[in-house]
Amino acid sequence: MTRPIAVVTGASAGIGEATARRLAAEGFHVVLGARRLDRLQDIAADVDGTALELDVTDAASVSAFLAEVPAARVLVNNAGGARGLARVDEADEEHWRWMWETNVLGTLRITKGLLPALIASGDGHVVTVTSIAAYEAYDNGSGYTSAKHAQSALHRTLRGELLGKPVRVTEVLPGMVETDFSVNRFDGDAERAAAVYADLTPLTADDVADVIAFAVTRPAHVNLDTIVLKPRAQASASRLHRDS
Repeated sequence: MTRPIAVVTGASAGIGEATARRLAAEGFHVVLGARRLDRLQDIAADVDGTALELDVTDAASVSAFLAEVPAARVLVNNAGGARGLARVDEADEEHWRWMWETNVLGTLRITKGLLPALIASGDGHVVTVTSIAAYEAYDNGSGYTSAKHAQSALHRTLRGELLGKPVRVTEVLPGMVETDFSVNRFDGDAERAAAVYADLTPLTADDVADVIAFAVTRPAHVNLDTIVLKPRAQASASRLHRDS
């Protein structure tokens, strides 16, 4: 293997897929991890990468995935998501449990498992895709915002703990991105999901992938700690301008 290895989780669609394609174009051999192996295999074939089944909420799945990754220079923690938009007094504990398992413990499992290889590479990089929900709280979003706050705290703690090691640490915090995020959040309700992006131009998955690729391809001594990106029409999680 002459190309440096980049591992991307949640790589079967959306930001993960776009990032895998972009990093492959930048010269990386990309290892794509996600639950939808058939979809992963198609993408991996397009980019001459490696597709491996991965469920970050399952410790055994993570262990099996890590056993197939002999080396890595870049890790993009992208697996995550939201479930529902319930008030605190109507919270669904199963939704909360899934969001914390996926966003927080999933990031912990993969990062912990790959850190030795990232350090051994001599120029490692951990990129974690969180959200503007990692520093904002908004009504009906407590499950997701709390999970993203925790994921961000995990990632920012890592920055200090790796000081002096040959590993860079970058958190990417997107605002509104039109992917299947909202469809998944609303349990497949495509009409409700489409309304989220109505009458404005949201970010695309490629926009976020561009930012990730930029951070990863800076010189080894340059660490972009935190990158927040939002559509021009979005000032905050709850403040938007719609053309209608």
